[in-house]
Amino acid sequence: MERSAQGFAGTGIPGAGPRVPAQPRAAECDRGVPETDRGAQERGAQEGDRGTPGIAAGDRMSGPDGGSGAVRGEHTHSETPFPRPRPLVQRSSVRGQILDALRTALVTGELLPGEVYSAPALGERFGVSATPVREAMQQLALEGAVEVVPNRGFRVIVRGTRELAELAEVRALIEVPVMLRLARTVPAARWTELRPFADATVRAATTGCRATYAESDRAFHRAVLALCGNDQLVSIAEDLHRRSQWPLVGGPVSRGRADLVADAAEHLTLLEALGAGDVDVVRALVREHFAGSR
Repeated sequence: MERSAQGFAGTGIPGAGPRVPAQPRAAECDRGVPETDRGAQERGAQEGDRGTPGIAAGDRMSGPDGGSGAVRGEHTHSETPFPRPRPLVQRSSVRGQILDALRTALVTGELLPGEVYSAPALGERFGVSATPVREAMQQLALEGAVEVVPNRGFRVIVRGTRELAELAEVRALIEVPVMLRLARTVPAARWTELRPFADATVRAATTGCRATYAESDRAFHRAVLALCGNDQLVSIAEDLHRRSQWPLVGGPVSRGRADLVADAAEHLTLLEALGAGDVDVVRALVREHFAGSR
């Protein structure tokens, strides 16, 4: 059933955090342009009126019929680039805020598996147009979290334990070899530097907030894998990690606070094994960690 503009039953999206700021009007954006930029634009206009190089030659020369070509706006290769005004709408910023909010709603189970949500209804709840919501949902579709329902909106993907087991297997195939290599080559001091990331997951787990823990969990694994120096691998691994955090159908909050705390404790143990270069323990810990990440 498509959710109406009145919000979700039993969700926290309307009241979760600050609303996305309204898009500024042109006048407001003009006030946001630094004085130096506006001054440069005004001086350029004045110089152009005096015939200085601030205006393209083709714009001030007479046309073939002898008339003035000042308003023709023709492009001239010798034209001095005129400062462009800053964008009136920071579309990427709005889209990014909406994307973060929707990801949080997915992790916490506020967006229910199997349900269809329309971009206009979500946009009204967030105080924005449907366009940035639709763009964010399309990104979530690429990430495998939702699917497009023509003329209706986006349906949250329904997944079971098999899909999560498959994701865990793929993550292990990618990350285990990398971590084993890092355990053999990275000095112990470097692993000590990552302790704050592990501690952050412990603090997040104690809150019991699934979304907060999911973010800190990804940050820890990203920091570990970054030591391999392969940005593509880190990006792919994080995408798989994010997919594994979407909730199961019928069990959006299946992992309670105790499960999160136990999961976070494994990060500390893993760091110790990596620092000690104990590849056998690292191998066992990572595989178990992925298998338990539900």
